[in-house]
Amino acid sequence: MTEGLSNVHMQVMWNRLIAVVEEQALTLVRTAFSTSVREAGDVSAGVFDREGLMIAQAVTGTPGHVNAMAAAVRNFIEEIGEDKVFEGDSYVTNDPWKGTGHLHDFTFVNPSFRNGRLVGYFACTAHVVDVGGRGFGPDASEIYEEGILIPIMKFAERGVVDLSLINIIRNNVREAEQVIGDLYSLSSCNDTGHQRLMDMMDEFAIDDLQALRDFIFENSLGATLEHLKALPPGSYRNELTVDGYDGPVTMKLRLDVSGETVLADFDGSSGLSSKGINVPLIYTTAYTCYALKCALAPQIPNNHASLSPFRVTAPKNCILNAVHPAPVAIRHVLGQFLPDVVFGALHKMIPGMVPAEGSSALWIIQLGASPIDGGQPADGETLRSSQILMFNSGGSGARPKLDGLSATAFPSGVHTMSSEITEHTGPITIWRKELREGSGGAGAQRGGLGQVIEISANPGHRIYINAMFDRCQHPARGRDGGRPGAPGCVQLDDGSELSSKGRQTIPAERRLVLNLPGGGGYGDPANRERALMEQDIAREYISGQQASDDYNYQP
Repeated sequence: MTEGLSNVHMQVMWNRLIAVVEEQALTLVRTAFSTSVREAGDVSAGVFDREGLMIAQAVTGTPGHVNAMAAAVRNFIEEIGEDKVFEGDSYVTNDPWKGTGHLHDFTFVNPSFRNGRLVGYFACTAHVVDVGGRGFGPDASEIYEEGILIPIMKFAERGVVDLSLINIIRNNVREAEQVIGDLYSLSSCNDTGHQRLMDMMDEFAIDDLQALRDFIFENSLGATLEHLKALPPGSYRNELTVDGYDGPVTMKLRLDVSGETVLADFDGSSGLSSKGINVPLIYTTAYTCYALKCALAPQIPNNHASLSPFRVTAPKNCILNAVHPAPVAIRHVLGQFLPDVVFGALHKMIPGMVPAEGSSALWIIQLGASPIDGGQPADGETLRSSQILMFNSGGSGARPKLDGLSATAFPSGVHTMSSEITEHTGPITIWRKELREGSGGAGAQRGGLGQVIEISANPGHRIYINAMFDRCQHPARGRDGGRPGAPGCVQLDDGSELSSKGRQTIPAERRLVLNLPGGGGYGDPANRERALMEQDIAREYISGQQASDDYNYQP
């Protein structure tokens, strides 16, 4: 049925296929229970061919999910077995090494049949609020402490959900209704993708995706290679040191660039940590490829072929290639620094193309709230225990010709949850959430600003925090004469400093204060335009004193 279709028809179908997976992702966002999905969009969705190769991904979603999921679907096919794939099935895992890198991400894969014949798969991933164990934080010493691990298995067979699996999960997590609700949402959104694909195939009178897949792969690979052939070949190195858990961590990179491939090799990076900041290779690959794709071939849609020229290697059991049973709960912290590592190497290849370093890793707030024995609730409130999750971002690095973005989640791309929604999920009050004056690194282009966030428990409750923050000892570096952004700081409202990693209880009478880091500046601060300086001062992005000290500005 696909013979004779023109390139124009193929391009129209390609665009429609992207729209199909976008609706798949938005269905998950609309139906999810957890705020990380519903409010922050910490999801991914995509359609795959019969071999498990990604044909198209949704625009909505995070690179850590979708680029890891691009490899994960083949794991599902291998584990389930092609002879056991039935119409109406739905498969699940949160295995960090076969999914997207830690237990809090559940990946679902559903086969898509047309007229009784398998035509492909739909897959999606979302972060859930709790998986039991120690909770979302870095304190575990091995994966078994971090929560329940669901191997690749059938969530549903021929449309019938495995209720025994649901019961096991329900009895191993703290927020059962949210988690179970999200699992059903994940499976259902794949079904939405399937239904929209069938509508599309009806409209274009096609019975399989093979010809369309070949068209997409051929054009994506060809366009990517055109970009790579224009690059100066050679090896380019960079390294980045960040806070780590109980000591600094260094990530070392060598980029080998040729006209057909880019190899990213992390040999020389720090060894495994004893705590859960380690990164499985699937997640390292996801964020490394994302950075390379953003910088070198940004216009080409993400799929198996456009990613195939990029290869990532790291020594077994270095901190960027942790293997089972290493703890990996907050693998996002180091993983989200990888674009900074890549950009530093690319800057040596093509100066003036990539931004300065940013705060980069999300400052995720995971709070546990519980009633105090004998405590009295506020008027109209019931004493209750809750797990509360909140995504927050510092400043991104300044760009060669533009300032950095303030309080922006790069590279993760997720949204923050609103204060009102977050307060609704648990007994806390967010007293302050504002841009942090002076936190952006000075430069001809200023780094983006971080935030100041202030939180307390409501009357009758206490809270603890699973801290998973970085850039407190190693702020974002500027580029080409730009200065570093301000380091982050975790403290109480009386000025007492807290650790940036690990579980800590907040005294009932105190407030938690987070000072998020800023992005690095770009270029010599002396070259910043006077009008931009005056605008920054008027908006209270910097103080008059900082303008004088860092920029030699005189009113």
